[in-house]
Amino acid sequence: MAYLLDTSVLGRLANQADAQYPIADRAVLELHRRGEVVHVAPHALVEFRNMATRAIALNGLGLSTMDTESLAAVFEAAFPLLPETPDIYPAWKALVGALGIIGKQVHDARLVAICHAHAVTHLLTFNVSHFTRMAGFGPGVVVVDPAAV
Repeated sequence: MAYLLDTSVLGRLANQADAQYPIADRAVLELHRRGEVVHVAPHALVEFRNMATRAIALNGLGLSTMDTESLAAVFEAAFPLLPETPDIYPAWKALVGALGIIGKQVHDARLVAICHAHAVTHLLTFNVSHFTRMAGFGPGVVVVDPAAV
């Protein structure tokens, strides 16, 4: 099986002081132990940069651009990067159109579209509820909470 990491997991992996860091770390290690392929997408790395460089008071990590770039490089080295392909946009457009997805959830829908375009079957996220109604659309995706790994 193939897994895609959501930004919520990357954010926890980047912050060892986060209470959910051990859950994220253990989940990724267990998936690797099982021989699962755990991917990262450019979209998640873009969202990670937003979150990592945002002030702590605004629900960010408050990191410098240099620290953020270093962490992103670690993620890129640790997890195969799924390429941006022309198939992603039509998959995203079909998903948001069929389900009437609006607002911030359009970003979550893009991760599901990336899964569809690359035949990735599982999405690892701390925000399971964000993906629940999208999980069964199209080829579907299994949404997995790191605590359940």
